[in-house]
Amino acid sequence: MRLLVQTIFLFFLLTQEVFADDASNWLKKEIDIILDAYKDNSFTKIERFQYIESTINQNFAGAGIGKFVAGKAWLAAEKDIKKEYIKLFKHHLALNIASLMEGYSNQTYSFIKTQQDKKNNVSMIDMEITNDTNKITVTWRIKKTKDDRYFIIDLIVADVSLVVTKRSEFNSMLKKIDYDLLKFNEILHTQNKLSYVKIIE
Repeated sequence: MRLLVQTIFLFFLLTQEVFADDASNWLKKEIDIILDAYKDNSFTKIERFQYIESTINQNFAGAGIGKFVAGKAWLAAEKDIKKEYIKLFKHHLALNIASLMEGYSNQTYSFIKTQQDKKNNVSMIDMEITNDTNKITVTWRIKKTKDDRYFIIDLIVADVSLVVTKRSEFNSMLKKIDYDLLKFNEILHTQNKLSYVKIIE
């Protein structure tokens, strides 16, 4: 009986290690796709952002994050308003991540630590970004789905969570308009247009 328990425990441990390695390998591939796009001079700025946005939308749990950061405004909204909000939020998220990644495109990075949240099937992967004078640690939270797909569910830079920051930021704006998601869509649309101009100019 003791041997069986030890065998099961060892199998579980090895499975978690494989999951961590697979998540790290997947993340490295997707990060390199984005960083390589910044180095590819054959892209126009518009083409580069479109390519990067497509990559981000495939890899971030945009709809889930969007629902969370909208808070109670999401629950009160009608279906078509929610659909438009998710579309706007995914674009907003891509603009934010693209801007962030552009700042790291000429620097080197390495994965320094991976931790497992076994209960929620989430990997926390610490990435160290280095230039000539500074180092910064970025933690990626990666969720593995039941159909063996990976999605980024949060990005933590210098101990600051992107998701938590966005929820706080959005809540402050939503509070001013009585948590009306329709009105907020208009605000988000305007913000996205301004951010997009900065990205492609």
